Amino acid sequence: MARVLSVNLSACARTNPDAKAPKPTGIDKASTTQAVLVRAPGPMREGLGSGLVGDTIGNQKLHGGDDQAVYAYAREDLDEWEGRLSRPLANGMFGENLTTTGIDVTGARIGDRWRVGTAGLLLEVSAPRTPCRTFAKFLDIDGWIKTFTEAGKPGAYLRVISPGTVRAGDMIDIEHRPDHDVTINLVYRAKMSDPSLLPQLLAADALSAELKAYVSKRLPADQG
Repeated sequence: MARVLSVNLSACARTNPDAKAPKPTGIDKASTTQAVLVRAPGPMREGLGSGLVGDTIGNQKLHGGDDQAVYAYAREDLDEWEGRLSRPLANGMFGENLTTTGIDVTGARIGDRWRVGTAGLLLEVSAPRTPCRTFAKFLDIDGWIKTFTEAGKPGAYLRVISPGTVRAGDMIDIEHRPDHDVTINLVYRAKMSDPSLLPQLLAADALSAELKAYVSKRLPADQG
């Protein structure tokens, strides 16, 4: 059964290991046993948008926002990375808010809607994660961006459709699946390695605004 294995937060920002000057980053997350409120999109209050209450977002130009409110990564993929890297990887080690089990995150379709738990939370798959230098520096692995990209298992960003709370152990039910084949894996390959796939992304209405703009910029006018 698909469920949330752990909910992970960066309650206290650490210094970004990639920054020349001291800057905060929220990539260093730890699991919590408490129920966590997940905010819906709405007017910014006290600098807070949609996402998990209590989580730190360091670079708000590149991370967070309504289309990247929640980041999910599969424990099954973390386990595979443990074998490849010969090192333990705790839940939250990739900066994910939700470490999942029993659900194919890589194969999730853009626009899939996940009903999480019983407290009203409804999330929608919007985009794959793109690796950054902070991620590489945090793990301290040479060539990590290339290695991670080639593996094709980026995890999924989700937007909040209905707010609610989430905690470890919550079941995940795919409440809606759109009628197209645009998966997290397909979008990731189209952006990172195979631009010939970009036209296929137009079938996914729920694709993040950033990626829609990217596709529009890259495609000829008669295809965009």
